[in-house]
Amino acid sequence: MPDTRIAIVYHSGYGHTRRQAEAVTSGVDRVAGAESLLLTVEQAPHRWDELAAADAIVFGTPTYVAGASAAFKAFQEASSNAVMSTGYGWQGKLAAGFTNSGSRSGDKLATLIQLSLFAAQHGMHWVSLGLPPANHSSTGSEDDLNRLGFWLGAGAQSNVDEEPDLAPPESDLLTAEHLGRRVAETTLAFVRGRLAAIEPVADRPRGGEFSIRMETK
Repeated sequence: MPDTRIAIVYHSGYGHTRRQAEAVTSGVDRVAGAESLLLTVEQAPHRWDELAAADAIVFGTPTYVAGASAAFKAFQEASSNAVMSTGYGWQGKLAAGFTNSGSRSGDKLATLIQLSLFAAQHGMHWVSLGLPPANHSSTGSEDDLNRLGFWLGAGAQSNVDEEPDLAPPESDLLTAEHLGRRVAETTLAFVRGRLAAIEPVADRPRGGEFSIRMETK
């Protein structure tokens, strides 16, 4: 049985962002002890209980006219009644995000900011991409991870005249895979640390380690 489950909830209008979501999922599944749950925004409202059971949720959407797609926005708004109004069920979970657009910039940062604010309103902890910017020097390459230079989340660029089997390029998919792996590793550390913090002091190893007693009132 896995130690943690990471949900990936996404919308893809033409299939390009779906490739990104699948890459994130692959990154999660490469981490021992982590298990992925891949859901479209159409599926997610029928599976709130599974999202409630996840330790982290990664959000993904294409960037349309400087923001998340209408379909993803509908999911965000549905979460207000389904999750927020029923006791902030996602509070304390980890979160991250990714987005894709036709242009190299495409105002994707605006979408990533929107996703991080959405997570913040749910009381979640945001996990950044954790990669330095690439392809910004004479020795850089389009094959570099994070070739588009994002920090808040994973960005991808898909030529508008190419089908999903050609775009986004492999470097962007590997960047998304990195995000999935990073979220899984961070979530495992977070979950295991939280379990250790509430473990009875008497059950902990003695010796050079010191223990902090957790008291509740």
